Amino acid sequence: MINQNTNLSKWLILINPAAGNGKGEKKWPYLKSLLEQFDFEFEFHFTKTKGHAIQLAKEGIEKGFRKIMAIGGDGTGHEVVNGIFEQKECPTTEILFTLLTIGTGNDWIKTHKIPKDFKRWLPLIKKEKTIFQDIGLVQYHLDEEMKQRYFFNVAGMAYDGFLGKKLSKRSEKITNKFLYLFAIASWLFKYKLTKTQINFNNQKIEGYFYTINIGICKYSGGGMLFVPHGNPTDGKMALTIVRKVPKWLVLLLTPFFYNGKLNWLPVVSLHKTKRIVIESLENLPCDLEVDGEYLGETPVQFEIIEKALKIIVP
Repeated sequence: MINQNTNLSKWLILINPAAGNGKGEKKWPYLKSLLEQFDFEFEFHFTKTKGHAIQLAKEGIEKGFRKIMAIGGDGTGHEVVNGIFEQKECPTTEILFTLLTIGTGNDWIKTHKIPKDFKRWLPLIKKEKTIFQDIGLVQYHLDEEMKQRYFFNVAGMAYDGFLGKKLSKRSEKITNKFLYLFAIASWLFKYKLTKTQINFNNQKIEGYFYTINIGICKYSGGGMLFVPHGNPTDGKMALTIVRKVPKWLVLLLTPFFYNGKLNWLPVVSLHKTKRIVIESLENLPCDLEVDGEYLGETPVQFEIIEKALKIIVP
């Protein structure tokens, strides 16, 4: 449990010890000394299980904390953000959020140009230069029940969702970029496309899609730019639709996933919208992952919550 004795200037720090293949636990003594060196007042807790950071964030806010620092990867940040948005104690805009990255992809920080170097980032956190970022709300199905989750970076469906489901079943996380690309390539030939309908901006698009991405920010998958038009403060979600292409061609197109020029490809269309509904038109559902975490499957609905998360930027 979190202590009662807290105040508004004190940081609640939530550490995922398993982040980055155990770096969270190994680096904490060093990080703790840096935090003390820069005169941070804080209380810290290690997460113990999947979803624990959601609970710890909610408890902390109930006890009076209004500054929360996550230490881990995008998955840890995702859980803390969901804790912020699930609590009923105060408006989410009154809570200050930041992230120290020790994860695998570390994609959310790329959009905001947040440094990975702790010695550079901690003094900037002290300055508390803030903006309000948009947040996505997704409703989806899992085991025939409708659920919902918030996301602060990028969501993926079709092959991205299938890949997220495969990765969620691994006992060990992939922490090497080249091994991740190898996994993408090897699982690609096991993926079966399903006919899907995408409803947004008063139009419906039906077909077989290689991937569907919905972005608040720009980067996912360890630096990939499936939503290069993502803007976390413009009040709209970036939607990228990639139609069916031969699987061997997907491998040749990989450079376009990183250079932000997907729109050069005729099978790709980029859009901006506030609401998206995605349904499978066949018995085979379309899988969903958000912020790198597998959640469930179609039918799925996305909505935007404008300028709802207060974050620190350089």
